[in-house]
Amino acid sequence: MTSGLMVATVIATVCFISNVGQTDEPTAAKIVSREDVVYGRVSGAGLLADIAYPESKEPLPAIISVHGGRWVGGHKKDTSTIKVEQWAGFGFFAMSIDYRLKGTTPAPACYQDFQCAIRYVHAHAKEFNIDTSRIFLMGQSAGGHMVSLASTLGDGPYPRTGGWDKESNDFRAAISVAAPYDLVALDWGALWTPPGVAVEEARTLASPTKHVTKTSKPLLILHSDNDKSVPVANALTMIEVLEKAGARHTFKHYPDLGHMQITDEVIKQSLAFIKEQSAKP
Repeated sequence: MTSGLMVATVIATVCFISNVGQTDEPTAAKIVSREDVVYGRVSGAGLLADIAYPESKEPLPAIISVHGGRWVGGHKKDTSTIKVEQWAGFGFFAMSIDYRLKGTTPAPACYQDFQCAIRYVHAHAKEFNIDTSRIFLMGQSAGGHMVSLASTLGDGPYPRTGGWDKESNDFRAAISVAAPYDLVALDWGALWTPPGVAVEEARTLASPTKHVTKTSKPLLILHSDNDKSVPVANALTMIEVLEKAGARHTFKHYPDLGHMQITDEVIKQSLAFIKEQSAKP
C-alpha cells in the first residue's frame, strides 16, 4: 500500500503527551501531515485518509476520526471530523478517514472500511511510533454509530475487507457525538440497507443497543436535547442499556447544542475522557 499522495511537514509547538493528559513543557516539534493516504483497497479502489503526527521519541496515542453524513455523504475534512494537525499538536497520531458511501456501495461497506482503518493503524504502529494500547475512536452522527458498533459488536458477522486481515482491531475506548444507537427506531435508519438482508434484521444487527455487554469498550456519549437529526431519546435508550449491563460509559447531556459537530466543547470533553481512560489499567 502507498504511504500517501501528498506529504506536508510543518513546524509547530506541541505539548507531547507521553501519558495522555500529562504534558511536559511545550517544545518546538515537527508535525508531519499527509493527505490522501491509502489505508486500504477494495476491488482496486483506494480508501483514503488524512493523517498527522508529531515526531517524538515516545510512543504516541492514536485517534481515528469517522465523519457523519447518514452513511450517504460527508468527508474527512468536514466539521464532523477532527482536524488532524490540531490533534497531532495535542500529541496524537491523528487519522481522519473517508469510507464508501451508500451511493457507491451499501452498508455494511462503510463499517468494513472503518474496521480496516483500525487494522491499518495496528499494521503501521512501528512506522508511526504508535502505542497500540492507546488507540481511541471518535465519530459524529453516522460516524458515532460506527464507533459505538465497534465498541459493542467488533467485527461481528461482517467479513474483513480492504486489507490487513490478520491485524488486530483492538482499541482503548470510543467517543460518540450526536449518534444513533437504535437504527430500528431511527427514521434514517432506513438508509442502512445491506443487499439480500431483511431491512429490520439488518438494522437490528447494526444497532449498538443490541450488543452491549459488561465488557464493551468504554464509551463517551455526547448528545443534545434539541438534536433534530438524531432525537435524544435514541441516545437515552443507549444509556439505559449501558447502565443495565454495567458497561463503562460517560454521558454528557446538553440542552441546546443541536446536532453537535466536533466543537471546542467536544474536544475538551474528549481529551478529558482520553486522559481518564489512559490512566486506567
